[in-house]
Amino acid sequence: MKPKLVIVLGPTGVGKSELALELAQAIDAEIVSADSQQVYRYMDIGTNKVSGTDRARVPHHVIDVVDPDEEFNAALFRQLATAAIEQIQGRGKNIVICGGTGLYLKALTQGLFSGPGQDPKIRAALEAEIEERGAGALYQRLAASDPAVTSSIHPNDRQRIIRALEVLALTGRPLSAWQKDHGFQEKPFEAVKIGLIRDRAELNEQINRRSERMIREGFLEEVRGLTQRGFGLALKPLRSVGYRQMGAVICGKIDLTEAAEEMKQETRRLAKRQVTWFRQESGIRWHHPEKERQKILQAAVAFVG
Repeated sequence: MKPKLVIVLGPTGVGKSELALELAQAIDAEIVSADSQQVYRYMDIGTNKVSGTDRARVPHHVIDVVDPDEEFNAALFRQLATAAIEQIQGRGKNIVICGGTGLYLKALTQGLFSGPGQDPKIRAALEAEIEERGAGALYQRLAASDPAVTSSIHPNDRQRIIRALEVLALTGRPLSAWQKDHGFQEKPFEAVKIGLIRDRAELNEQINRRSERMIREGFLEEVRGLTQRGFGLALKPLRSVGYRQMGAVICGKIDLTEAAEEMKQETRRLAKRQVTWFRQESGIRWHHPEKERQKILQAAVAFVG
C-alpha cells in the first residue's frame, strides 16, 4: 500500500506553516518540509523557519540538513524526504508535506529527470560567462532557446541556468523537451494536494508585514552572523530573496529602508512565480487558509482515514 501524503503548498507568505502544524496535530502526523531554503543551517529568520517550540510540538524533517556552502538539489531532497517518509510511516504516524518549492514537490511525487552527465568544460565556460556578464545575460539566452523551462527557473538561479544550458549544449535538445519525454510518471505515493491561495492584495499585504517582522526580529544580524561564520555573500543561499538585500546593506550598497522595500518587492515577485508554477500542476484543491480552515481539516482527516 502506498504511503499517503497530505501536501500543503502555495506561494511564500500565504500561511502554509501554520496550517501544516494544525493539520499535523489533527491527524497525528509529522511534517516533511519541501522548502529549498529551510534546508540550510543558521538561516532561520530569513527562511521563516518554524520555531523550536513548534518543532517540539510536531517533529519536522528535511530542515537544517546542510550548511550554506554545501550543495543541495532536488535529487538530494527527494532522497532525504523519502527516507523521512519511511521513518514516519514506521512509527505509525501520518505524513504532512509542507512547502512552496514546486520542483521539490514534483520530484518527490512524480520522480525526477536526471538528464545527461555533466561536462566540466561546458560548465566552466558558463560559470566564467556569468562572472563576466551576470546571470541575467545567460537567463535571457536560455529564455530565447528554451522558454518553457524558464517558468520554473529564477533569473538569479545560476546553478539551474547553467544546467539547462549545459543540457542544450550537450544534446542539442532543450531541457524542457527532455523533461516532457520523461513525463514525471512515477507515482510512489497517494497524495492529496491542498493549495493555499489569497487574492493578490491580501497576499501582498501578508508578505509586506512578514518582511517587516523579519527585520524587527534581527534578519540583518542573522546575515552578519553568517558572514562571521565564514559564509560568503556570493553563496547561492545568500543570494536568495531577502538575504541578498541584507547582504547589500552589510556591504554598504543600500540602507536598511531601501533593502526592506526591495525585499518586499522581490518576495511578491517570487510569490507570483510560485502561483504560476502551481497553476500548471494538476490535482490541486485550492483553499483560503483561514476562510476554509475547517473544510481543509475535514478533507485531510477523511483522506488519511
